[in-house]
Amino acid sequence: MKINKKMKQALNQVLGIALVLIGAFLLLSFLTYENPLNVSEKKSPMISDEVWNYKPVVEKYATEYEVSEYADVLLAMMMQESGGRGSDPMQSSESYCGKKGCINDPELSIKQGVYYFSKTLKDANGDLQLAVQSYNFGRGFIDYVRKEKGTYSEEAAIDFSREMYETAPDQSIYTCLREEAKQYEACYGDIYYVRSVMQYRDVLAMELRNW
Repeated sequence: MKINKKMKQALNQVLGIALVLIGAFLLLSFLTYENPLNVSEKKSPMISDEVWNYKPVVEKYATEYEVSEYADVLLAMMMQESGGRGSDPMQSSESYCGKKGCINDPELSIKQGVYYFSKTLKDANGDLQLAVQSYNFGRGFIDYVRKEKGTYSEEAAIDFSREMYETAPDQSIYTCLREEAKQYEACYGDIYYVRSVMQYRDVLAMELRNW
C-alpha cells in the first residue's frame, strides 16, 4: 500500500514533535537530577582546612589533659567557634583572662580551650552534652541544670540563656546568634551550640573513616 505525500508529511510532523518532547524530557531530567550523595553533602557542614591543620595540636593537649577520647569533639567545637581561623581559634580568651581578645597565640588558645573543656567535663560528671554547652555558656550552666532541670536539654539551654539575658546589666553587649533565639529572647550565648558541635563531630568521624 502506497502512502501519499500528505500522509508522509503528517507522520513526519508527528515524529518530529515526539522527538522534541522526548528530548525536552531528557534534558529536564538531567538538569533536575541530584545524586543522593551530593544532596547529603550539600546539607552536611564541612570541616575547614584550618581545623584539620590543628588536629595534631588538639590531640597533643587532649592527651595532656586526659580527654584524648574527645579530640574529635574539640575539633568540632573549634569549627563551631571560629572555623579554625584567627589567633584565638578556640575562642578561649574569656575563660583564660575574663575578657575577649586577650589570647593572640593559636596554640595557647587551643591549650586553654582543651583545659577548660576538661574542667567542664569533670564538673558535668562526664555528661558530654552538658560539658559542651557549658564551654559556650560558662560552668555556671552546670549548676543551673543540676538545680533546675536535672539533666541537659535544649530547653534547659534556652531557659538559661533567656534568664541570663533578662538579668544582664547591659543587654546591648549580647547579640542573638541565631534567628530562632530571638523568638525566645534567649540571646546569651548559643542555645543550639551542642547541636552544631555534634553535627560537626559526625562529619569529622565520616571523613576520618574515608582516610
